[in-house]
Amino acid sequence: MQFNALHRKGQQNAQLPEKLGKKEVKLMPKFVDHTKTSSGETRFPTKGQMEAEISKALISFEKEHMGRGPVEAKTYIIQDVMMIRLRGVLTPAERQLAKDESGIQLIKQIRAKLLENSTEILQALISDITGCKVVSFHTDISTKTGERFIVVTLADDLERKFSIRK
Repeated sequence: MQFNALHRKGQQNAQLPEKLGKKEVKLMPKFVDHTKTSSGETRFPTKGQMEAEISKALISFEKEHMGRGPVEAKTYIIQDVMMIRLRGVLTPAERQLAKDESGIQLIKQIRAKLLENSTEILQALISDITGCKVVSFHTDISTKTGERFIVVTLADDLERKFSIRK
């Protein structure tokens, strides 16, 4: 995966566990909240750039840790809340299971448990990108639309930080 100028090249997050079960965890470079332009000016990332970076990171996370990534991801930062919408997350087998109520409940339980087991990794990933401590995660998946929403509560009003930088 390529990272843009918003990341420190060569640095890795020491907070991430080195292994998840038997599978190696790839460490992600840490987010930098500003870059130097060729003229020496300091330029801060925009809210949109940070939202895009979180979306890319979540797609990579889903591919590596859930076995399949979403078709599309979109992140919204609203004050101290971050909402991430993942589209196209169901596998063909899950779509078949979703044809009855017991299958729907099974999909929801398994997906919730998988995310719960990866909370530390997600917290470190989001904290590194945003520079904010993660307070809580909430998630649900729609077996009708194949969408998953992840709502993250942050310790700081991240949106306010962008308005201060303008």
